Amino acid sequence: MSTAEHAPVKNPVLAGFRRQADALVAQMSVEEQALLLSGDGWWQTHGIERLGLAPMVVSDGPHGLRKVNGPGLDGSVPATCFPTAPGLAATWNTALAREVGAALGLEAQASGVHIVLGPGINMKRSPLGGRNFEYFSEDPVLAGRMAAAYIDGVQGQGVGTSLKHFAVNNQEFERMSTSSDVDERTLHEIYLQAFEIAIAQVPPEAQPWSVMSSYNLINGVQASEHRELLTGILRERWGYEGFVVSDWGGIRDRVAGVIAGNHLEMPGSGAHNRQKIIDAVHAGALDRAVLARVTAELVAVILMAHARHRPGSTFDAEAHHALSRRVGAEGIVLLKNEGNVLPLAAGTRVAVIGDFAQAPRYQGAGSSQVNPTRVARPHDELVALLGAEQVRHARGCDEEGVTTDALVAEAVAVAQACDVVLVFAGLPDSYESEGFDRRHIDLPPGQDRLIEALAAAHPKVVVVLMNGSAVAMPWVDSVPAIVEGWLGGQAGGGAIADVLTGRVNPSGKLSETFPVSLQQTAAWPNFPGRDGQAWYGEGLFIGYRHHDKRGLQPLFPFGHGLSYTRYDYTAIRTDASTFDVDADLDGGGRLVVEATLENTGERAGQEVVQLYVRERAPHVVRPERELRAFAKVSLAPGASTTVRFELGRRDFAHYDIGLHDWAVTPGTYDIQVGGSSRELPLCATVEVQASRARRQPLTRQSMVQDFLGRPGGQAAYDELLRALGMGGLVDPVDEAALAKLTPEQLAAKRKGDRGALAFANEMPLYKLPAMSGGRCSDARIDALVRVFGG
Repeated sequence: MSTAEHAPVKNPVLAGFRRQADALVAQMSVEEQALLLSGDGWWQTHGIERLGLAPMVVSDGPHGLRKVNGPGLDGSVPATCFPTAPGLAATWNTALAREVGAALGLEAQASGVHIVLGPGINMKRSPLGGRNFEYFSEDPVLAGRMAAAYIDGVQGQGVGTSLKHFAVNNQEFERMSTSSDVDERTLHEIYLQAFEIAIAQVPPEAQPWSVMSSYNLINGVQASEHRELLTGILRERWGYEGFVVSDWGGIRDRVAGVIAGNHLEMPGSGAHNRQKIIDAVHAGALDRAVLARVTAELVAVILMAHARHRPGSTFDAEAHHALSRRVGAEGIVLLKNEGNVLPLAAGTRVAVIGDFAQAPRYQGAGSSQVNPTRVARPHDELVALLGAEQVRHARGCDEEGVTTDALVAEAVAVAQACDVVLVFAGLPDSYESEGFDRRHIDLPPGQDRLIEALAAAHPKVVVVLMNGSAVAMPWVDSVPAIVEGWLGGQAGGGAIADVLTGRVNPSGKLSETFPVSLQQTAAWPNFPGRDGQAWYGEGLFIGYRHHDKRGLQPLFPFGHGLSYTRYDYTAIRTDASTFDVDADLDGGGRLVVEATLENTGERAGQEVVQLYVRERAPHVVRPERELRAFAKVSLAPGASTTVRFELGRRDFAHYDIGLHDWAVTPGTYDIQVGGSSRELPLCATVEVQASRARRQPLTRQSMVQDFLGRPGGQAAYDELLRALGMGGLVDPVDEAALAKLTPEQLAAKRKGDRGALAFANEMPLYKLPAMSGGRCSDARIDALVRVFGG
């Protein structure tokens, strides 16, 4: 196709730039087009001076700007370090994610950056994933909605984003060579859905400007040259209009990548891959029109980036630090609080134990490292709020979690002189980072030893955790309070102090399941994949889906988080008892669900209201329940509110591998609402209908039971059973004959009928002629398939 034949651009802003891009590309040589498809070094694209096309600058994110002048991690400009993705996701607050995005966009403008490389929304398949601290959640709905808000915030400031890593990028071990082997349904329901929410379920103008392809292969095909993924799904099915950039060094076959829909190779490879593109065009292996189209799609975004850039922009570093503190506090999760040890009462003497109190771990390691404008230490922030005379400190262990008898003894002595003990623990950089996966989910042994010693010596021990993903807690029953502080950004120390002292009522909820042990996780022992293959044998069942389906009790469930007040869920209602999901296809027909809750405690606070959908009797294997909506609400003491949700077709759908599309099975569904995936006190039931339901086409390999549920299919089904000599299973019951049977004979008949029906139902149609002794011919089977095949 020529550049003039591209599909109409739906983004009204990008459409004008696409016309300009087409005109510019028409003036370019093949060599110039090939030049544009590779970066000029590590952090910018090439320009074409004779056409007035300037380079575009990109920078690492996603929780803070990392603008550097070379390939290393050092020398980046000072920028606000916000809480990493798990902490932001734990707020369950899309408005707050949008604020963070807007602040990041402002800082990018001030640094002359056109595109920020983030957010990352890959699923947390296993807590061992080394890059989990960059990813939001194990649930695609939560991750997708948080990402969409974040993208909206950044791009609202005239700076683009790069949604990553597309796709199924869940391990660091051999990440550039391993194939993520996953079935089609799991791919769409778990690993692509978050991307779809942030791309296809937003207005065209809200789409991320770029999508970053991942390092790994997907079912044996390199992600950077996966045509079905980059063109078939991303552009054709989802209507994506931005460009695709490779992860840094993620290109294998450059020409195959261009044909598949991968626009920009980063970092630049000089003439190496550029010449391959040129040679492929001259040899006829790469259509000139394809090259021109791919180049124009990239150039359109470059033009838009320059048009929206605001030279001379500045930002308020203090205001952004304050925002980081607010976000950090709202994402902190109060996991346990027996005896109301927290918040700390006025006048409490506090022992602050642990090296992380003085040298906190506040961000992840790897390409997302930020040079912060300042760092707040938890110890100093507690002193500022409680007074120096109320706070005593002991190191307890070093920054790697190593301790000694002397350090433990000193910590115990300090603890025994105080009213409450705060132990700061977590994972050092050597335990979780980009580039390698965690080997286990344990804290450093010295930290566990320290916590156990303090718990044995003092009744009021509070463990404060700093980590990027779930950790095991062998001492969970020995301490009364546990606070998950995540990697809380540069202001994380102040955020923790705010929550511990009650200046902020905790409202964070876990965006991932905390398992009791590694052996309780879905991907164990198949994680990480080795020898070039990562087999996703657990299918749909990761995180809470796995724990719910297997009836496992996690350490702390998905969505869990306590408060200093109490919320009672009191009522639920739907606006209809039946819901035709296909009415939603016409732009209406949404099911309204309203849930009422009340703050029955003595403090103002925020609660995350979570809505899950459960199919009562699924015809395909499904999770016990799935998150479909959520909202964060603020309530004063004694106040109540009603939260309104609207559900549509997709909220009841599963991915049908026969249709290669989403489908809804009519039936009874429960709508469950509450404060976590395991605390859902409200339930409403709705009968779901699908008036225009698509079904898999019938073939000779289909089963007898596949006629059921199709218009007119009951008659054909009855015909086939009669041909098999089982008419008694579908013909009117002879009540008089049944009355003559003894109870034993009646029970035996019913058992036999069930067995016969099961045998017939699951029989492939091609077997009918032989099994019916010719009473149902091959010609009749072919005729039925033609009639009911669609």
